[in-house]
Amino acid sequence: MATAFGTVFMPEMAISWFDGSAWSAPEMVPSDSMQLHPGAHVLHYSSTCFEGLKAFRHDDGSVKIFRIDRNVARLSQSSQLLSLPEIDQSQVTSMIRDVVKRFAADVPAPPGSMYIRPTHFGTEPAIGKAAAPSLTSCLYILLSPVGDYFAGGDRPLSLLVEDDGLRCAPHNGMIKSGGNYASALRPTLRAKAKYNVDQVLFCPDGDIQETGAANFLLIDGNELITKGLDESFLHGITRDSILTLARDMGMTVSERNISVEELLERAAKPGCEAALSGTAAVLAPVGKLIYHDKEYTVGDGGVGATTLKLRKALNDIQWGKAEDRHGWLTEV
Repeated sequence: MATAFGTVFMPEMAISWFDGSAWSAPEMVPSDSMQLHPGAHVLHYSSTCFEGLKAFRHDDGSVKIFRIDRNVARLSQSSQLLSLPEIDQSQVTSMIRDVVKRFAADVPAPPGSMYIRPTHFGTEPAIGKAAAPSLTSCLYILLSPVGDYFAGGDRPLSLLVEDDGLRCAPHNGMIKSGGNYASALRPTLRAKAKYNVDQVLFCPDGDIQETGAANFLLIDGNELITKGLDESFLHGITRDSILTLARDMGMTVSERNISVEELLERAAKPGCEAALSGTAAVLAPVGKLIYHDKEYTVGDGGVGATTLKLRKALNDIQWGKAEDRHGWLTEV
């Protein structure tokens, strides 16, 4: 039986601790245990953020990390927005490169990869700090070798269009924090049980934002439409990469608000496509929407040609089969 994505880990991880004044020298420690005070700030007040990025093995044997600079910058931003201690971006970058280099032999060949999970959380034992930040913290880099996300077949997803709820607090949307994923879990499970959908597309007041774990893209002919960046949703690095490649292909990229009404109107067109973007799947096709108990097919309901073309363009860069014109790859 295939192993679930993200459930196998390398035996060691890189770790550093902030004591209130300085970061400790990074160490390699066993990845299967960590000592933490039961009163640690993270366990009570969710002072935690993380990243997800990947390293890829190329045909020449080299290992390249995809867009490490953007992921480290976003981790720094998330830390600031959560009032966690400031991270040292150059140190974190070195920690990622060092631990990937240590386990370079374990990086799977394409379509597999090494998933990288930097995590930063508050450690101060202070349960009276509900309205104050943790003065101490921990940052570690965990590695998980992963296989082909589409090993079971490239199946179009179905989404419940939810205009009566939020994925998370609007001012926290651009933070990659566990609490945001937790707050989307109950409505997602409820939608799966009631409608047998894969995800919920959160559209508060009819404004399309994102699903619980991915950004949403609409493709209508030569135009790619997605919500313009604001603090209500996650600024996906895969999203940014796909938009860049779409522009390279001569597509019109429109970053603006999309209403549910416009989405359903465009989805009815024969050539329309929709997709979810994220590190794990890159681009996953969407074939069906459910809104107010009614089903709407997106285009022909299948896997769209433009979705496949954009995914292949990004995969080819990641896997070393196309030129890295934007300087997205870093060798370990």
